Amino acid sequence: MSLNIDFLDETDEISEEMVQKLEELLNFAAEKENVESDSELSVTFVSNERIQEINRGYRGKDYPTDVISFALEEMGEGEIAVSGMDLPRILGDIIISVKKAREQASEYGHSFDREMGFLAVHGLLHLLGYDHMNEEEEKIMFDRQREILDEFGLQR
Repeated sequence: MSLNIDFLDETDEISEEMVQKLEELLNFAAEKENVESDSELSVTFVSNERIQEINRGYRGKDYPTDVISFALEEMGEGEIAVSGMDLPRILGDIIISVKKAREQASEYGHSFDREMGFLAVHGLLHLLGYDHMNEEEEKIMFDRQREILDEFGLQR
């Protein structure tokens, strides 16, 4: 199982080791979720200012957040699905605020690695259709995140 992941670091703060860990984690999570091999996604690391712009523009919320996902498989009104036997599955984009991840790691009392892993898995699960709009959905999604992170070795 191997995802095709395009990593982009707009902050110049993410080490190659961190990218490798996140790639391993995302592949592990994708395998647990039975995602097709060669599926594609991108992970972009940004500043608080940049994620605030994105949050404001796409969600109407004018503050920095930790992670935003854009699932390419979600169909909008009037859109037509494109499919084919030889086309890879394109999951979408995950955008992570590095500064917010550092703040939350400190606030929650765990490592920066664990927080980045949590945000990456959280973003991936959103791309796969998980959500947390109500208590039932939140329990399902957060339990799944915890299971994946614990089994991978990134406990709190």
